[in-house]
Amino acid sequence: MLEQLLIFTRGGLILWTCKELGNALRGSPIDTLIRSCLLEERSGAASYNYDVPGASYTLKWTFHNELGLVFVAVYQKILHLLYVDDLLAMVKREFSVVYDPKRMVYDDFDETFRQLRKEAEARAEEMKKSKQAMAKPVSNVGKKQGQQMQKSGFEGGNKKKSGGGESGKDSADDDDVKTGVLENGHSNGEVVNKNRVNLKENGNGDTKTGAFDVNKLQKLRSKGGKKANVVVNKVSKEEPKKKPTKKNRVWDDSPRETKLDFTDPVSENGEAEMAVAQVVEGESMMDKEEIVSSDSETEDEDEAETGKKVDSKKKGWFTSMFQSIAGKANLEKADLEPALKALKDRLMTKNVAEEIAEKLCESVAVSLEGKKLASFTRISSTVQAAMEDALVRILTPRRSIDILRDVHFAKEQHKPYVVVFVGVNGVGKSTNLAKVAYWLQQHDINVMMAACDTFRSGAVEQLRTHARRLQIPIFEKGYEKDPAIVAKEAIQEATRNGSDVVLVDTAGRMQDNEPLMRALSKLIYVNSPDLVLFVGEALVGNDAVDQLSKFNQKLADLSPSPSPRLIDGILLTKFDTIDDKVGAALSMVYISGAPVMFVGCGQSYTDLKKLNVKSIVKTLLK
Repeated sequence: MLEQLLIFTRGGLILWTCKELGNALRGSPIDTLIRSCLLEERSGAASYNYDVPGASYTLKWTFHNELGLVFVAVYQKILHLLYVDDLLAMVKREFSVVYDPKRMVYDDFDETFRQLRKEAEARAEEMKKSKQAMAKPVSNVGKKQGQQMQKSGFEGGNKKKSGGGESGKDSADDDDVKTGVLENGHSNGEVVNKNRVNLKENGNGDTKTGAFDVNKLQKLRSKGGKKANVVVNKVSKEEPKKKPTKKNRVWDDSPRETKLDFTDPVSENGEAEMAVAQVVEGESMMDKEEIVSSDSETEDEDEAETGKKVDSKKKGWFTSMFQSIAGKANLEKADLEPALKALKDRLMTKNVAEEIAEKLCESVAVSLEGKKLASFTRISSTVQAAMEDALVRILTPRRSIDILRDVHFAKEQHKPYVVVFVGVNGVGKSTNLAKVAYWLQQHDINVMMAACDTFRSGAVEQLRTHARRLQIPIFEKGYEKDPAIVAKEAIQEATRNGSDVVLVDTAGRMQDNEPLMRALSKLIYVNSPDLVLFVGEALVGNDAVDQLSKFNQKLADLSPSPSPRLIDGILLTKFDTIDDKVGAALSMVYISGAPVMFVGCGQSYTDLKKLNVKSIVKTLLK
């Protein structure tokens, strides 16, 4: 049963809802659809499932891009309503006729909708009955044909077993060869043995009438023997060549001239004299504004070249010139496909995951289909502008990512602000944790590190080294301890000492390692951190989708809480090694919905900056 159908503008103004249905929807499926699907450029999907405790809905929608209208139908997820797509298409067609931008109320559309609904339901019933009627005779015919085939097979087998007198010995031998498999069950070897027996009985004089020609067989064997001899001779000629023996290594016992020792000098007490990083490193890049140069002229030239290539294949010069001046009536999917295919290939070369590039292109196609092309504009430039808007909308954070404000808010409540760093192995969690600590120190915030990586050898020592350089207190309990308990004690210690922020380092783990993912889920559940940062490499392509989706899925599945905590933000590392392959940022944000809060771009403590959305979008579409 259809729960609700409503029509609203892209600005959010509801024009009409079905009063007949009038069912009160549990939760907020329409708002969730707009936030997590339509605004996130996922409108190319066929449907959206909304699940909350006590309710489960499926939502389908369609657009009228020229008028800027959205048509949404809601029904129970357990039902499979076949007429919803047809009903939405008919409602779209009829409502576009009566739509007036100045009009706000459409009460007279209720009767039209009632008739359209009956018509759609009747069509669905007819299709269902016709499919059932077609399925029955086909099955009966199949059974009859199978029975006839079985009968004919048995009759043929009996005939072959009984044999025929007219064909003589030759036909009998041929029948034996052909039906050997049927008589003996499964084995082909018995057929060959029979033929060999027949050859022996017939002798050499009966070679022409037998199943095989012995003379031909002997010729083939003689040829094979010659080839084998040639191969043997070649091998024998190559045998005298000996493999070069490995020479004995000569060790140079002379001492090195220069001593390559870059460790810090150690005092008499055994304590390393480390330079303070604040004096050496300077200001963090987080507080510097990045300037993006606008190369609009070169972009326009590139668009013109690509547009000319696409148009030259499809249409002549006069036609393309006329359409660019007069404007095309309505954009169709066939018109958009060449430009979208080129755009998808370009995104994939920038390291965007294939699945995400395809979904983005589908969403752009849905948003442009049916729109009127403006005068003096090309399809390629229109598609690129739509994709640029979509990318900016995806990469722009939907909530505030000002950590300094959140830290001061937590300080007013007399509790530390807790940040947990999670991610796979070897992505640079500990190094970038130290960079974040250095940046917070520059803003006069008291930071404490918590060494909760009790799994990897040397992890505690690595964090201890960063803490000494930055002159930051560190809480550690050694190895083989429960990370959740270590983090809890660290937070308690920070509360007693008056630390403003606790940065929790965790062990690297693959998304498929269930024991370690269970331990991480327990750590987050026990300590309820203010921010869960996923640390990921900017080098990954398609693997970014797998990592983030499975991390979120495991955290949700393994958490004992009914409303589990998922990833809140992303820290991209090794951004200085990828040149223009910046697609991992788009892939991670699209799949998780979490914003990129930090970008690591070097080895020193100052090499941490914010994500520049305009720069990323420009690089992706360049």
